[in-house]
Amino acid sequence: MCLTCGCGQPGHVHSHDGHSHDHDHDHDHDHDHDHDHDHGHSHDHDHGHDHSHEHASSMGVTHDADLSTARVVQIEQDILSVNNRHADANRQFLKERGIFTVNFVSSPGSGKTTLLARTITDMKEKFPFSVVEGDQQTENDAERIRATGAAATQVNTGKGCHLDAHMVGHALGHLNPDAESVLFIENVGNLICPSAFDLGEAHKIVVLSVTEGEDKPLKYPDMFYEADLMILNKVDLLPYLTFDVDRCIAFAKQVNPDIRILQVSATAGDGLDEWYDWLSARRDATIAAKNRAN
Repeated sequence: MCLTCGCGQPGHVHSHDGHSHDHDHDHDHDHDHDHDHDHGHSHDHDHGHDHSHEHASSMGVTHDADLSTARVVQIEQDILSVNNRHADANRQFLKERGIFTVNFVSSPGSGKTTLLARTITDMKEKFPFSVVEGDQQTENDAERIRATGAAATQVNTGKGCHLDAHMVGHALGHLNPDAESVLFIENVGNLICPSAFDLGEAHKIVVLSVTEGEDKPLKYPDMFYEADLMILNKVDLLPYLTFDVDRCIAFAKQVNPDIRILQVSATAGDGLDEWYDWLSARRDATIAAKNRAN
């Protein structure tokens, strides 16, 4: 997990729309989020839950080779426990507003941003979209999304290798997504750490391109186990590759027998109707659940 990759260590920086927050010093954020803050400068957000933001560095996470296994396990549990409290608050905020939220995870270069931009372009007349973009640096992907007309906020994680629920809570304050809309969270390109971090989403979607190895589900089983849907992207390139689709699907089902798999090309358009049907049906179910609760 992130204890060994440096994510969350002193100097860990994340930003929203180019505004960086360096968490290597004491300051707190004043949100209207349901979380408590351990550090103190303030940002006002307009949705109602507070963020208790405890980075790994504040919990004693180091690269000390002498850390016992028990200590490492406890640190991991502490980090995930804090994250899950933020995720629960995010989920409540989204549920109350009928916002259908999916967390896209993949290796770098799988075509996530292209798929999101194509989806928004094709479906924006049906319902509104907003996007949280996660990358270590740059606003490139957020700018690509904004070009479609959708609202997007960039979260730059600095040395971090994934989005966490606290970062997403901040981003929700910047986006203020419309009720009964669709929220896409595009996670940092990484098939390891994002599998462990609940962001408050309804579904994790893992995107795998045919330009990668068909054994990815076996190499990174946690991610494929946690995902509800696998989108096999860039299928228009199959005539030029040696990728074995049936073998890849079998590996994914071996890891997660319940995973659903769609084969698409975000550029050529193959399979997109089935993806759009999946998305629309679950967005409708989210709104129906909100209306029943009210």
